[in-house]
Amino acid sequence: MFLAMKSIKDLSWHSLSVAETVKSIETDPEKGLSSQEVDKRHAQFGANSITQKKGTSALVLFLLQFNQPLVYILLVAGLVTGILQEWVDSAVIFGVVLANAIIGFVQEAKAVKAIESLSKSMKSEATVVRGGRKQRIDARDLTIGDVVHLQSGDKVAADLRLLSIRELQVNESALTGESLPVVKKESDLDSNTVLADRSTMAYTSTLVTYGTASGVVVAIGNETQIGRINQMISSADLLATPLTKKIAKFSSIMLYVILALSLVAFVVGLLRGNGLVEMFMTVVALAVGAIPEGLPAALTITLAIGVSKMAQRHAIVRKLPAVETLGSTTVICTDKTGTLTQNEMTVQQLVVGKELIDVSGIGYSFEGELSLQGASVSIDKNVALRECLSAGLLCNDSNLHKVGEAWKVEGDPTEVAMISVAHKAGLIKHDLTSQFARLDAIPFESQHQYMASLHSQPQDSERVIYLKGSVESVFERCTTMLLASGENAPFDRDYHHGLVTELAGKGLRVLAFAKGLVPASKTAIAHEDVSDGLTLLGLQAMIDPPREEAIQAVAVCKKAGVAVKMITGDHELTALAVARMVGLLEAPLKSEADYEANFEDNDKVPLVLNGKTIAGLSDHQLIEQVAHVSVFARVAPEDKLRLVRALQARGNVVAMTGDGVNDAPSLRQANVGIAMGITGTDVAKETADIVLADDNFASIEAAVEEGRAVYDNLVKFITWTLPTNFGEGLVILAAVLAGVSLPILPVQILWINMTTAVLLGLMLAFEPREKGIMSRKPRASNEPLLTPVLVSFIVSVGVIFGAGVFISYNFLLGAGRSQEAARTLAVNIFVFGEIFFLFNCRSLRTSFIRVNFFSNPKLLIGTAVMIALQLGYTYLPFMQTAFGSEGLQAFDWLIVAAVGVFTFVAIEVQKVIANRITK
Repeated sequence: MFLAMKSIKDLSWHSLSVAETVKSIETDPEKGLSSQEVDKRHAQFGANSITQKKGTSALVLFLLQFNQPLVYILLVAGLVTGILQEWVDSAVIFGVVLANAIIGFVQEAKAVKAIESLSKSMKSEATVVRGGRKQRIDARDLTIGDVVHLQSGDKVAADLRLLSIRELQVNESALTGESLPVVKKESDLDSNTVLADRSTMAYTSTLVTYGTASGVVVAIGNETQIGRINQMISSADLLATPLTKKIAKFSSIMLYVILALSLVAFVVGLLRGNGLVEMFMTVVALAVGAIPEGLPAALTITLAIGVSKMAQRHAIVRKLPAVETLGSTTVICTDKTGTLTQNEMTVQQLVVGKELIDVSGIGYSFEGELSLQGASVSIDKNVALRECLSAGLLCNDSNLHKVGEAWKVEGDPTEVAMISVAHKAGLIKHDLTSQFARLDAIPFESQHQYMASLHSQPQDSERVIYLKGSVESVFERCTTMLLASGENAPFDRDYHHGLVTELAGKGLRVLAFAKGLVPASKTAIAHEDVSDGLTLLGLQAMIDPPREEAIQAVAVCKKAGVAVKMITGDHELTALAVARMVGLLEAPLKSEADYEANFEDNDKVPLVLNGKTIAGLSDHQLIEQVAHVSVFARVAPEDKLRLVRALQARGNVVAMTGDGVNDAPSLRQANVGIAMGITGTDVAKETADIVLADDNFASIEAAVEEGRAVYDNLVKFITWTLPTNFGEGLVILAAVLAGVSLPILPVQILWINMTTAVLLGLMLAFEPREKGIMSRKPRASNEPLLTPVLVSFIVSVGVIFGAGVFISYNFLLGAGRSQEAARTLAVNIFVFGEIFFLFNCRSLRTSFIRVNFFSNPKLLIGTAVMIALQLGYTYLPFMQTAFGSEGLQAFDWLIVAAVGVFTFVAIEVQKVIANRITK
């Protein structure tokens, strides 16, 4: 009998009982499916693999790289120079177009690897029961109704409803973002329970870290949670970056302007009686003069330099436009664990007797000390402290080793934190375990919420049981408490519960420790041996502490007008505590009641939104709320995608961090996707635009800073290069309207444009970051590439260049000088005018005198080489032959210098005026 696919998809498996699940899925929990039933279900449901959508062919993807207005202009330029038989220049232009196309093609082709990585993540083996026989099969052969057995180290190969559970813990960080292994248990769950809290389920691509279980397959391939993420990756929008949008708009305008001017010049020339061939060459000169040939190369090289600088600051860029997009980012959505925090659980406070002891030091390092009200505490004088730390070392299955400069963790991060704090007090695990040999243990079980271990004691007739676990489970077993003096006192339950509430309000995870004594004849322990009569040794309160550099980076982002949103799979209180530590929120919570109060008053904006609340909000409501909330906890993959889209709907440029499979859709949807290089999955890395080599939020802030600098330098180049093109166009138009010969020839225009772009303009890409770059607010997404102030610079310089060349050219001709000399003067006015203007453009905001003259040595070298080349152009015989130039006289150079100085002074005056207007 075939199962109804739709009914299976519609079931909330996590909320069904085991009996209801087995009945619905039509399987035998003991014997599994028969071979005949497996064949039927294979035919019905297909293979357990992710279907890859058919993408754009490589050829079409490559050809699409040419579908841009700026490329059209360059192709025309290459064609024009080819018609002029300037083969070298033509080859250079076509080479630039081809290089840009190849870069774009390679970067886009890499994006599709995300889905391939998802498919690879499905390739594994699984242990199943079929026909009553346990066997190992390829995970792709799993089908609906298969009974699968799990044990520590297994990768879950399909979505399973767990049937039997024995101390099962599963690392679901790649799927949910939960930083610690999740304890699985049979419990009654509501149908709308969020993904991270579904304790009765095990999901594809998660890892079993402890225990065993059996489960029945309820979803395979595209219908698994991972498969749905694959579909979300495909459905996420591929957004054009702010820069690509502006360049496209700018290029389109330039295309129409050049065509219009060329047409006007052509018609005017014909009306004046000029021949077709002559006007064709004039239009060619106009087009070549107006086209900024160096812009695509400058764009690519400036971004590439930004890539190099970001790499030095631990941000590896996979897609070039992301460099600039980071600079215009208005919101950073960041994960918590490992990005804002150390990803190393750390004990921060201890409670022994009635003393609250502080622990310094962060992470797994043994550096730090224990203190009480500022005074150092010694385990030699505090018996309760020694016993509490000893319990944490002995009732412990984990290890911590230092390998080089790094710490190698073996086991649970919580247990490793206990090893670290004990070492800070002078207790070494190896020494203690050799003195107190473990004889037996009760492993942690979710239904009991504790672990116990039995140890022999040196020269003692009694044996000791150490117990660690949740506060509730340990407190109910204790009747006395150990004091610092070593004496026992009645257990003050109310006092300790108050302390636990206070510590939990800070986001600390609190574990309790106890001990009991049994006769020396005891060689094994059972739950009855720890049911009551124990002595409380103390509490250990721990948290994954924030990175110091992350705290500073968040503050810098706030100053720069960049909002930071924490999106995590962890619990709300933990997320809120870390958010306050790093500066995302203000005053600390005093208790869990404060947190609950945020949801009782409907007029209040909640401090945190969890996945369940997000799921209940409409898109419109989420768009309203997302601007006011900085912390989002217990979120599912679809929640992250909705959050990014909601932020974008408010006009934000969003950078999103992530490391797991669950983050891939939102990384793709974000304007800039940032994956973690250390903890990130292949899927996350392949989907992202940028990969952080150190998984540190501070590196994101550094990348934003570099992105702003890159944008600044791109605008500087565009502002610098356009006046020359504008001036060249004006000169050609003026010559046509005046009915005189061209003051500058196409080959000379190409000389000016190509040499100055490489030796002068591109040097602006190496310009260091301007002071106060992170004190500015982010650029508005609708802000044009060129502001009115910059347009005024371009027009002013273009007019000065055009007028200076046209007047000087006719002046020399009127003085009886040759046409070659007049044209050589025109070329030098353009080149040296660009040199003077280049120093204006080192800062478009402040005066030239505020810029360190020697801070960009490459620009000074490029300027010196350009001057030498221009002197060669003017005086060397072979250059004179190639370009029709002629040597200039001393007075001619005074004209060149006068135009250059006038240009420089005019722009500096405009800067002063612009700054006064904007104040």
